[in-house]
Amino acid sequence: MINVLYAATSPTWEEYEAPLRRAFDAAGLPVTLSRDIAPEQVDYIVYAPKSDLTDFTPYTNTKAVLNLWAGVEGIVGNQTLTQPLCRMVDHGLERGMIEWVTGHTLRHHLDIDYFLARQSGSWEPFVPPLAQDRPVTVLGLGELGRACAVTLSQLGFPVTGWSRTQKQIDGLTCLSGPDGLEQALSTAQILILLLPLTAETTDLLDSTRLAQLPKGACILNPGRGPLIVDAALIAALDSGQIARATLDVFRQEPLPPEHPFWAHPQVTVCPHIASETRASTAAEVIAENIRRGEAGEDLLFRVDRTRGY
Repeated sequence: MINVLYAATSPTWEEYEAPLRRAFDAAGLPVTLSRDIAPEQVDYIVYAPKSDLTDFTPYTNTKAVLNLWAGVEGIVGNQTLTQPLCRMVDHGLERGMIEWVTGHTLRHHLDIDYFLARQSGSWEPFVPPLAQDRPVTVLGLGELGRACAVTLSQLGFPVTGWSRTQKQIDGLTCLSGPDGLEQALSTAQILILLLPLTAETTDLLDSTRLAQLPKGACILNPGRGPLIVDAALIAALDSGQIARATLDVFRQEPLPPEHPFWAHPQVTVCPHIASETRASTAAEVIAENIRRGEAGEDLLFRVDRTRGY
C-alpha cells in the first residue's frame, strides 16, 4: 500500500479528494489517501505552499513532495525539505494560461480598449496593424511560456522568447543572458512575463528596463507580481512610455483597495485568474508521478533547487 498525505489547505481536500482517488484507481495504484498519516509512514506528500506543513524533518521515508501549484517559491527555500520536490504542470493549467495570454494579447493588439472608451456616437476609424507587424516578447520559456509563445507565433505574431539559459524553439527567436534580455525588450510592442520568481528575476522590470521597451508598449503579467517594480511601472504609464498594463499577479494578494493600480486608467487588474490548477487534470499528474516514483523512473517536473524552479 502507498501512503499519500494530502497536506494542502488551498486547494481544499473537498475539491481534490475524489479526483485524486479516481486518478489513482485509473493508474492502478494501491493508495491510502488521507490528511492524517503518521509522518514516518508517508510515501508521498501532495502539497500547496499555503499548507500548515512547514517542517519536513519527520517525513524520513517520503519519496517526493508533489506541489499542486506551478509556483514553488513558497517552499523551495525550506531548509527542512530534503525530499525531491515536483512542481505542477498539467494540461488544464497550460490551456488556461494560453487562453488568457492570447485573449489579452489580441485585446491590446486590436486596441479593443480604444473602442470601448469611445462609445459616444463619434465615428473614429482605427485600423490596427496585422499581427505580422506587432512584435511580441515572452520572458520565460518554461512549459507555460513556451506554450504561449508558440501559440502567438502560430497566429502570425513575430515572437521573441527570452530565458536564462539558451533555448531552441521552432518559429521563435530565442535569446538568453543580459545582452539577450536588452535585445528582447527593445522590440517588444507587447511584453508577456512568464518567468519564475527567483533572486535573479525579482524586480527585473525596473525603470531602466521599462525604458528599453518601445514607447507605447503594453505589458501582460500573469507570472509573478514581484517581477515588476510597481512604482516604476506607474511612472512609465504616466509618462506614456508604457501604454497599458494588464496584471494578474501582485506583490500582495488580494491587491489592497488603496493600491494605485486599481484607480489607474491604463491598468487592468485581474484577481489572479490567468490560469488555475484544475483538480481533474492535476490529479492525473500527481498519479503519474507516484507511478513513476514506484517504478523507479524519473519524476516529472522535478525542481532544480539551485535554480529555484
